[in-house]
Amino acid sequence: MKYYIIAGEASGDLHGSNLMKGIYAEDPHADIRFWGGDLMLSVWESWQNAAPYDITAAFSTNNISLEGPRPQKIKNPLESTGLVRHYKEGAVMGFVEVLAKAPKLLGNVRFCKKDIISWNPDVVILIDYPGFNFKIAEFAHNAGFKVFYYIAPKVWASRESRINKLKEYVDKLFIVFPFEKEYFDKKGIDYIYRGNPLVDAVDTSKAMYESKDEFLERCNLEKGPHIALLAGSRKGEIKKMMPVLTELAAKLHSTAEYSDYKFLIAGAPSRTMKDYERYLTDEHKKYITVLFGETQAIIKNAEAAVVNSGTASLETVLFNTPQVVGYITNPITYMIAKSIIKIKYISLGNLIINKLAFRELIQKDCNSDAIMSEVRALIENQQYREAMLKDYALIRESLGGSGASSAVAKAMIQELEKNSNE
Repeated sequence: MKYYIIAGEASGDLHGSNLMKGIYAEDPHADIRFWGGDLMLSVWESWQNAAPYDITAAFSTNNISLEGPRPQKIKNPLESTGLVRHYKEGAVMGFVEVLAKAPKLLGNVRFCKKDIISWNPDVVILIDYPGFNFKIAEFAHNAGFKVFYYIAPKVWASRESRINKLKEYVDKLFIVFPFEKEYFDKKGIDYIYRGNPLVDAVDTSKAMYESKDEFLERCNLEKGPHIALLAGSRKGEIKKMMPVLTELAAKLHSTAEYSDYKFLIAGAPSRTMKDYERYLTDEHKKYITVLFGETQAIIKNAEAAVVNSGTASLETVLFNTPQVVGYITNPITYMIAKSIIKIKYISLGNLIINKLAFRELIQKDCNSDAIMSEVRALIENQQYREAMLKDYALIRESLGGSGASSAVAKAMIQELEKNSNE
């Protein structure tokens, strides 16, 4: 079958890549065309290039067996499958920011519609990214394509009117958080829940099986403790958070207790060193290091983490690293969001157990002094640290076990086969 998948940001790329592995495992003849990023592209290239005896090895890190017949090689695979657009060309968040990039985003929507018609897939699979994907859902449905939505848009947090669009334009919704079940039951929306794919992404990651010494040696870093700094994946987030994070690092480094600490900034996959270096002085570079492609290892081996809210915050929970979330956005965007968002917390981990397992410092509260106080508490107050880790255990338990990505892929294929036989 032919699958057209759309992921519009880093978290969607992560979940899309694991979904693709599951699809290939269940449907060895799958043709996949997608909007995504480097992770999805890597899975697609591994599948295209692997010899039959290498197939299982290509995906062994995710414990997915790909036994069975292989399709013949596609002579010119990019003509029919593979990456259409990288998410870094359109990733944007916030009302003001979306308005600024509206012409480009609308151009991408028009192109996507034409591309779907031209390629004629069996199903269009939308991963989160609601601003873009709802437009595609409406178009694809009206054009007669089957539409699946994977990782539900957060209608339980804001813009609940989008519920009507889910009912009208989406054939099957695939949710990933346990608290969503009750919500969508009340709204009368049929869904499939198979756990959370982030559990797989963490538990099968290279970071989970590598010691701290191995990580430090591989990245040519000095031995010793470090604090993880995650500024976000979008330019706007980095612009807001980097000055705060560098000021935090400078203040901590100047104290006797933290003078030997290093501060590791996890470079976002869609960004370059230029996005970070402009905020780093020569003095900063003595104790602050930016690493790309090492986000999970940085989190897992840190004494504590400062995380811009998002999927990374939930990853930090699953890696069992104490954290504080910091978030700053455009003041106008914040005012609008505050008036329409209905949830108590901005972090998924806190939402899952409906409790403030870790602090969220937002807007003016997100400053170097407040973060410094919290980081010191995370490292120095053992009772506080242990209480947070107990809440982490509850969050992980609520998300279920491993195998979510493969289970969702299997459920999607079963839905398609069921519909084709009706």
